[in-house]
Amino acid sequence: MAIAETVHDHRGVETPTKDLDRFRQYLRRGAPGPHAYVILLGLEAFDPAHLLRAVKKGFSYRTFERFRRNTSLSFERLIDLIDVPRRTMTRRKREGRFLPDESDRLLRASRLFGKTLALFDGDRDAATQWLTTAQPALGGAIPFDLARSEVGGGEVERLIGRLEHGVFS
Repeated sequence: MAIAETVHDHRGVETPTKDLDRFRQYLRRGAPGPHAYVILLGLEAFDPAHLLRAVKKGFSYRTFERFRRNTSLSFERLIDLIDVPRRTMTRRKREGRFLPDESDRLLRASRLFGKTLALFDGDRDAATQWLTTAQPALGGAIPFDLARSEVGGGEVERLIGRLEHGVFS
């Protein structure tokens, strides 16, 4: 399976796919539902039934690559977030597919990044900076470090919700 070629801008920064622009358009017009964040993975269907089937089947390795490009996260940061060891990633790339539990964690990462993008009006760099910097409202924890678990990810999502509504405590 061919992996999309990596593209860099004039500063050497990896450029996102068109998925990120599409997601930003949805933010401006109103998302097509609560699962629009799947655009960042390169997925087309937003309905929960389709997402459940896709997770159960296991996402393709290409899905991981698209998400990585759309977020500008380093390979190391992203595999840490989805809790997949480097050697396992080498195997996933060779096999072309993730296991269901790994796919579920990648979906959670996409949901969290999508919510953070919405918080920062589609600014990828601001979203990435916020997610990788200690946040006082999270007890000084780094959001992506907390998001390695469902409970921690939920705490980060609740904080994003409070910030969206102007509740800063």
